[in-house]
Amino acid sequence: MKRRLLRVLVLSCLSGATVPALQRDDVSWPINGGVDNIRYSPLAQINRDNVSTLQVAWTYDSHDAFKGSEMQSNPIVVDGVLYATTPTLKVIAVDAETGREIWKFDPSGGAPPGARFRHRGVTVHGDRVFVSYRSFLWALDKRTGAPIASFGAGGRIDLREGLDQPADTLSVSASTPGVVFEDLLIMGSSVPETLPGSPGHIRAFDVSTGRLRWIFHTIPKPGEFGYDTWSKDAYKLSGGANAWAGVTVDAKLGMVFAATGSASFDFYGVTRHGDNLFADCVLALDARTGRRIWHFQGIRHDVWDYDFPASPNLVTVTRSGRKVDAVAQVTKYGYVYLLDRRTGTPLFPIGSRKVPPSTIDGELLSERQPYPVKPPPFTRQGLTEDMLTTRTPEAHAAVLARFRKYSKGFLAPPSFEGTIIFPGVDGGAEWGGAAFDPDSALLYVNSNEMPWIVKLIPNDDTSLYNSKCATCHREDRKGSPAAPPLVGIGDRRSREEIAALIRQGTGRMPAFPDMGARNINDVVEFLVTGVDKGRDPRLTSDPSWLKYRSDGESIFLDPDGYPAITPPWGTLNAIDLNAGTIRWKIPFGEYPELAAKGLANTGSDNYGGPIVTAGGVLFIGATSFDRKFHAFDKLTGKLLWDTTLPAAGNATPSTYTLNGRQYVVIVCGGGKNGAASGSSIVAFALPPRVAASRDRPQSNPHSAFGNPQ
Repeated sequence: MKRRLLRVLVLSCLSGATVPALQRDDVSWPINGGVDNIRYSPLAQINRDNVSTLQVAWTYDSHDAFKGSEMQSNPIVVDGVLYATTPTLKVIAVDAETGREIWKFDPSGGAPPGARFRHRGVTVHGDRVFVSYRSFLWALDKRTGAPIASFGAGGRIDLREGLDQPADTLSVSASTPGVVFEDLLIMGSSVPETLPGSPGHIRAFDVSTGRLRWIFHTIPKPGEFGYDTWSKDAYKLSGGANAWAGVTVDAKLGMVFAATGSASFDFYGVTRHGDNLFADCVLALDARTGRRIWHFQGIRHDVWDYDFPASPNLVTVTRSGRKVDAVAQVTKYGYVYLLDRRTGTPLFPIGSRKVPPSTIDGELLSERQPYPVKPPPFTRQGLTEDMLTTRTPEAHAAVLARFRKYSKGFLAPPSFEGTIIFPGVDGGAEWGGAAFDPDSALLYVNSNEMPWIVKLIPNDDTSLYNSKCATCHREDRKGSPAAPPLVGIGDRRSREEIAALIRQGTGRMPAFPDMGARNINDVVEFLVTGVDKGRDPRLTSDPSWLKYRSDGESIFLDPDGYPAITPPWGTLNAIDLNAGTIRWKIPFGEYPELAAKGLANTGSDNYGGPIVTAGGVLFIGATSFDRKFHAFDKLTGKLLWDTTLPAAGNATPSTYTLNGRQYVVIVCGGGKNGAASGSSIVAFALPPRVAASRDRPQSNPHSAFGNPQ
């Protein structure tokens, strides 16, 4: 610990850690997603008329990208300092006016890079910066980056503790930063999607000491509300139902809102019969106590991995001439639920749809699923033959032959022959979430339109590799969208590195602390030599052992690697929450090599969300392959400006002012679905003469964003 503290202090001193001078009317971006999580800014210096003159104001590069690495931070800007995380999850503080590094903290203690992280930034509150790294939550001094010794043990707490199970058997981390309410840091978590699971309970920690103050069980225990919606012992076996996308706080009402994911195992729910509250729910809790106030469940007994993928937006809409405070929740499957903030009552009628039963023995699905009558879905639902690609005759013929082999239809359950899930496992909407314009009541959400294939197979091979790894990496070790290929991994990593990744996890791969050294060594031996997959005779007697498992989900692609359906393959949507209609929809993203051949504006998969401003502009990066940062007219969807980033901006941007100049900043990490990785942060601003010609922004950060946290 002394070495680590010295390293932080030395970095701070070498960089000349001084804080920029501020002006009274500077406007910050103090919270992930902005206050109320609506990603709105009242700034208007950059507007429809001048956004085309934007130029790079500064660039920061941490120089720690590697193949497959990502950066997903929504930068936090407080008191003239920008805080974010890098591809190797170092925490950085830089001058928000110049990009000059002030300090850097390495929670790994100097470990060599290699583990892949999906991480969306930090929480800044008072004199401290909170950041999660693997299973630990750190509290750092905001001025120096040094760990605060009075928080937990040596500046950190273990997120695996306090969950009523042995900590060394759990895999718990947090990809999304928590939110502060009064003296509480309230957080969701990231947990495995397989069995045995780790519970995804929502917790509140004391911001000063790290002590656990309250916990809400998203998988209820005996005697708790919702326990009867699970199998008797599901709370001991199942995991998930976690708010991995974070939470949103209404400080005035003293309420915290969370959107939860599916229960594990994702695609086969024989160990969790019932509707499975509080998986796939919007939850409203008392922020001081964790007491449930209301809930709304969007998917009952989820076997599609249809998590609620983004934290709720706190919006105000007009109903019958009066203003109503509401919660808007976007989904992977294309719906937006609009709920009264105080009661959870839907503001548009909720219909009920009968869904196909499962053909898998032992699986009991809910017969019906709810859906909002308004707004209409912002993505296509259910793949039909007339939607298959026509990019080339050869591509169409190949895709058609495969299509006819699969089970299909919206909410068709996983099957032995393979089921097309559309929208796919990555949405629809994703973790970037939505932005809301309070002036027009328009909700903006970018969407993927990629069909996926999920196939269940008998789990009759009790080898360690098949039971622990093949669900994601496949039996042939060729990988899937969720996991990289493992063929030849012995040529890329040492045995020690492979063993460390299995123990600690990386990217979407959870840690496997329960495997033990001998089993881990057996798996490593197989990965390196391909000779013996290893055996653990206890596997089939484990209560969490499943009769069937996934063969590794995959994106439905044509033989050339492009989506198997007609464009658009990604869209950007503006949804009128007053009327419950879609105001505009445009294709979003493209493949440069197809555009060069005349097939432009197809849309593409996209990750990272938008922000919207009073200047009439919607800013968004997100598109994985063209690496563009875009500015659209928020009322029409017209493209006003774009530029090519060093790597894809798979993150949500931020905007702020310093000394009368407005900046828009985005991290450029790339790395999604094979795209090149990067490690830079780029800030844009108007040329000084243009910025000077604009009146100084009159926005008050305390009225627009609340007191900076």
